[in-house]
Formats: sequence, C-alpha cells, structure tokens
Amino acid sequence: MNSSVAAQIGPILPWLDLFGIAVFAATGALAATRHQQTIVTATFFALITGVGGGTVRDLLIGAPVFWVHDASVASLCLGMSAIVWLTPQHWWSDRTFAWLDALGLAAYAAFGAAKSLGYGIPPVPAAVMGVVGACVGGIIRDVLAGEPSILMRPELYVTAAALTASLYVLLSLLGLPPYAAGLVSATAGFALRGAAMVWKWGLPAYRGGKG
Repeated sequence: MNSSVAAQIGPILPWLDLFGIAVFAATGALAATRHQQTIVTATFFALITGVGGGTVRDLLIGAPVFWVHDASVASLCLGMSAIVWLTPQHWWSDRTFAWLDALGLAAYAAFGAAKSLGYGIPPVPAAVMGVVGACVGGIIRDVLAGEPSILMRPELYVTAAALTASLYVLLSLLGLPPYAAGLVSATAGFALRGAAMVWKWGLPAYRGGKG
C-alpha cells in the first residue's frame, strides 16, 4: 500500500474493514446453511460475500485486489464459515445478525470511500465506490442463494451505506483526520440503518405517476 493510500486510510479503518468482511462472510455462510448446503458451499458463499464488494471496488479504482495479496482475508472468510458451520443455528438469529450486518455495512462503506480517495478517485465517485464495496457482496450472495436482493428491502439499506460513504468524503474534504472521519461516518451510517430496522424507515416507493 503506497504512502498516500495509507495516509488516507489511517490506522483504524483497516480494522473496521476486517470487521465488515467477517460479518459479510458469516452472512454468506448462513445463506448456504439455511439451504442445507455442504461445508464447501458454505465456504464458497462466505468468501464470495466477504470479498465480492471489495473486489469490484478495487477493480474499478485500479487498485490491486486486496484479498489476492493478503492471505489473512481469505483465512478470515474461511474461519467465519467454519464458525457458522460448527455453532448452533439459534445463535444466529435474524435480529442479532441484522445488527451485525448494519455494523459491517457502515464499516465497509467508510473504508471503501477512504481507499478510493487514497487512489486519487474524485469525491463523488469515491463515495459511490464506498457504496459498491458495502453492498455488492450481499447482492451476489442473494442472487446465488435465490433470495430477494438486499436492494429490494423496504427499509433503508443502501441509503445507509450512501450516507456513510458520502459523509466520510465530506469530512475528509473538510480536513478531518481519517480516524475521526471514519468513526463519525460509520457511526452515522450504522445509526441510520439501525433506526430503519427499528422504525421501518424507508424512502417513498414509485407509484407510476398515480396520486
């Protein structure tokens, strides 16, 4: 990682990123186990969900694909699939996991925006890359599992990722250090996602021009 990228990301955001990868990898493994699949399938789902969004992000911003050059990332995904496989299913209730997923979403969106800025991506595309990194892995997981996409959820989801990434970019432009911008933006995105889950917040749906 070059010095400009390291300076933009700071010391805290990589840990947020690893947390997001671990959470998303677990959601992938859970999607497979809920369909009574094998450990091999669960492991594949964990890996593709954990690294899918970041892979697309890195390809688009011209960065080395992160997990190909860091063996710990794939190991983390494999470890999460093993944990899901070996633990009782009731440990992974939908409600508990939704909150963990919200944390992962916010962490991944902040890191993706920070990394994109570090590679010289302009502010608006950098914010978009934060959203891509946070959401694409879950989209791939849902498509492979034959489940309704996260994009179709009635409450705010992608919007929370967009808030996190956009706020990170804005705070960075205002001169906040990476650790402060990352924590503030990730907290804001997590709070919005949490509020959406509790109070079922959502954006108005398209009604085809009807009143």
